[in-house]
Amino acid sequence: MPHDHDNRVDVGEFDSACGVNRLTGLTIALLFASTTVVHAQSDSALDEVVLSELSVTGTGPAAERAGGPVVGYRATRSATATRTDTPLRDTPQSVQVVPRDVLVDQQDIRLGDALQNVSSVQPGGTIQGRSDTFIIRGFRTQTYAIDGVLLNQAGTFSTVTRDLADVERIEVLKGPASVLYGRGDPGGLINIVTRQPTLVPSGDINLQAGSFGFRRVQGSVSSAIEGVDGLAGRVSFAGQSDPTFRNFDGRDNSRTFVAPAFTWNPSPDTRVSFIGEFTRLDTQYDEGLVARNGRVPLDNVARYYGEPFSRYNSTANFGLLKVEHDVNANITLREVLNAQWGGFNFLATRATGLNNTKTMVTRRETAGYSTYAAVDSQTEVVAKFDLLGFRHTVLAGVEYTNGYRHSYTTQSTNYPSVSFQNPAFGAALVGLQLQGDLKQKNELNGLYVQDQIDLGLGLQLLVGVRYDTGTQYYFNRTLTSRAIPPNQELSGTSPRVGLIYRPVEPLTLYASYSTSFKPQIDNVLNVANPPPETGEQYEIGSRLDLTPDLTLSAAAFRITRNNVSAADPVNTTYSVITGQQRSEGVEADLAGQILPGWKVIGGISFLDARITRDTTFAVGNRLVGAPAFSGSIWSTYQFQEGLLLGWNVGAGITYVGRRAGDLNNSYSVGGYARLDAAVFYDLNDHARFSINARNLTDRRYIEQPFNQFNNQPGAPLSVLATITARL
Repeated sequence: MPHDHDNRVDVGEFDSACGVNRLTGLTIALLFASTTVVHAQSDSALDEVVLSELSVTGTGPAAERAGGPVVGYRATRSATATRTDTPLRDTPQSVQVVPRDVLVDQQDIRLGDALQNVSSVQPGGTIQGRSDTFIIRGFRTQTYAIDGVLLNQAGTFSTVTRDLADVERIEVLKGPASVLYGRGDPGGLINIVTRQPTLVPSGDINLQAGSFGFRRVQGSVSSAIEGVDGLAGRVSFAGQSDPTFRNFDGRDNSRTFVAPAFTWNPSPDTRVSFIGEFTRLDTQYDEGLVARNGRVPLDNVARYYGEPFSRYNSTANFGLLKVEHDVNANITLREVLNAQWGGFNFLATRATGLNNTKTMVTRRETAGYSTYAAVDSQTEVVAKFDLLGFRHTVLAGVEYTNGYRHSYTTQSTNYPSVSFQNPAFGAALVGLQLQGDLKQKNELNGLYVQDQIDLGLGLQLLVGVRYDTGTQYYFNRTLTSRAIPPNQELSGTSPRVGLIYRPVEPLTLYASYSTSFKPQIDNVLNVANPPPETGEQYEIGSRLDLTPDLTLSAAAFRITRNNVSAADPVNTTYSVITGQQRSEGVEADLAGQILPGWKVIGGISFLDARITRDTTFAVGNRLVGAPAFSGSIWSTYQFQEGLLLGWNVGAGITYVGRRAGDLNNSYSVGGYARLDAAVFYDLNDHARFSINARNLTDRRYIEQPFNQFNNQPGAPLSVLATITARL
């Protein structure tokens, strides 16, 4: 609906010119100050540097492998950016890892809580309490990957909020990732790496209770399976009841989660693994708070403009089978098969606007039903060889994706309004009118190749390219007022190139160029096959091992997003492709162990994310939910001896600056600083008791702006008690 521009506020925290100058200065400081430190530590000549794909430093992570457990807070290897087991220092793009130890110490329940340990990542909205979305380097993403496979290939968001019971590590590849993953957003990719079965028996179970009636049980058990050599299994599970501080009718928000997993090594050269995930969600349909006069009032963070009957129910199922075979020491064949299916239904009242005096919130009643199913196949070969005096690691693959989504929605034209200041419940249900019966199908084929080349003298080169082609089909069985897009032919090319230079052993410098590709799903006026949305990023960065167990990484980047779809200003039934957006900034992340028992993880980000070309929104407006400055730090200390042996303490602070609430910049939400703390006691190797507290100062703030009628407030002071038992 139209916005009142008389109430428009300036959410800029520094002007563009000054911002760029400051970003440039910070870039120089972050990238080259570390060089000075390194040269102060070592005067070694370049010819003394030894490069090895398998080399790692430190005592704990020596046995680490990509996708496996991390000792402490610092990971050294990852496969998210390359699909090969590669040291992070040999990756010419920013990759940040949140290990399971961090999740356990912070007792993270939400994916968004875990990701606030990573610079340039913010929670982007819950889609009315239904799912997780995130802002990465200024751009929203509504999906993520599990073990390298994108979720919900046929839709635009996951139908459930993510459970962390079976998560080994959470990895964020910042910037475009289409060269290996196909369609995607330019800000980056979140990849959730799951816990694998172990032959040695292991297990853990958590019992939790907390503020506002929160209750949760979570566990995971793993062991060899008798009767078959090399076969191991794991089952992870969780169930929770969370009325939350925004409970309106005494009913719980509940989630159940089960994840069986198997691995089998029939021979030393062959590996087979399977992971399944099954989630059910039943929650309040909650849009949060409504903006008025350029801001979101925080006098009552529990204020609700819906009705108690507004509910959302959903399921999400995921199964992944991976088979790998080493033909010899230098060639590996890999096949990954994935199936996903699920759906949701809801009945809700939704805010649609304010009356002329801005004292009443107008509403509508809506019901919806949707199902989806998708299959994905990845066939890859990894080959290592010498050519022209250089060592090569080549990945080549083909991917086939077939996704189907059925969306049936009904809607009423009116529902009684409620007071903005003191909304009251109790209006009766009204009749629903048919809005649409839409089916959508995506069929995509991708071909990709990547080469990691060791050039010697401390130099490494990464080059890769992907080509995607396919068709997007639409089916509609019911006449509605909504325009149905025509079938679209899709194609796109996504190159990437990166150069790594290691002048001395503790320091890595890199520069890279990467791209993204995403098919248009909007109905573009008079265009049967609109050009896909594309993104490109230029990035320079560094990684410095301050000690063998502590790493500082820094990056400067510029991302341009092209062919952004916007509503047609004349005929709002359609869209037009005219938009361009840009995000540029600098960031730094720190992770590892400072001293024995003293661990730390955190990051800092300076970001300038704006509209640079558009026919609907003003050029220069800030992008939604992207603060100019944000940062977090979390640290724990485990007492090593004496009377306090077994005790651990932790504390952290998260700061997020002012953010625009919509692309019109018609309102903004203020910055906030949140203080968290924890204390836990290890009775022995098999039992722990912990108390975690969030928002110690009971600060009122908006955590996740989405649009004028969807602004999720942060929780007040909350306390969570956990009892953990381990085998």
